[in-house]
Amino acid sequence: MPAAAASCMSDGSTSDAPRIGVLISGRGSNLQALIDAIADDQLRARIDVVISNRPEAGGLERARAAGIDSHVIDHRQFRQRNDFDAAVASALERRGVELVCLAGFMRLVGPRLLDTFPNAILNVHPSLLPAFPGVDAQRQALEHGVKVTGATVHLVTGELDGGPIVLQAAVPVRDDDTVDTLSARILIEEHRIYPMAVGLILSGSWHLEGRRFVAGSEKGPSLV
Repeated sequence: MPAAAASCMSDGSTSDAPRIGVLISGRGSNLQALIDAIADDQLRARIDVVISNRPEAGGLERARAAGIDSHVIDHRQFRQRNDFDAAVASALERRGVELVCLAGFMRLVGPRLLDTFPNAILNVHPSLLPAFPGVDAQRQALEHGVKVTGATVHLVTGELDGGPIVLQAAVPVRDDDTVDTLSARILIEEHRIYPMAVGLILSGSWHLEGRRFVAGSEKGPSLV
């Protein structure tokens, strides 16, 4: 007898697809890029839950519109950062999440989350790391006078924007660029490469050599 078809979820994914959780703080444009990639069959995954640390985050409405379960875990309700991290980690664990995607999540990821999801937390950053880590990367690039910047998807470690680099895309800096115009062009590349990086991680066809991310082979041991 032929195998039964997997049921289709409201976001376009199938119920047997790898489960991911997305953490947001703001408008959630990279969340939308993942939602769209799944709906267009460019990414085989299921966004099982979206968690925001800010109740006013616009990305929560994007999740609801796509039929994705969403929750607010307000960091301001916790006296210690570790307690907030523990609450987020527990919520993700309960959903059986395999990969955590940061999509404009404006909180440092602490040991509790890192230990729960070793080498399974991704972030996208608006520069060609290791250049211009931290906030206002686009402004940093303009003030430094670089001719090329871009977007980076990297594994998250305890070092700010310092984890192994999964994918990058270059964006030329124009002489008449402002922070807004440069940010808009970088964001296009973020939306393009983030779903690609998620798919690569979920495929398991990669390993780490020191801090180097190497694609095309089986997943290796955790980074130490």
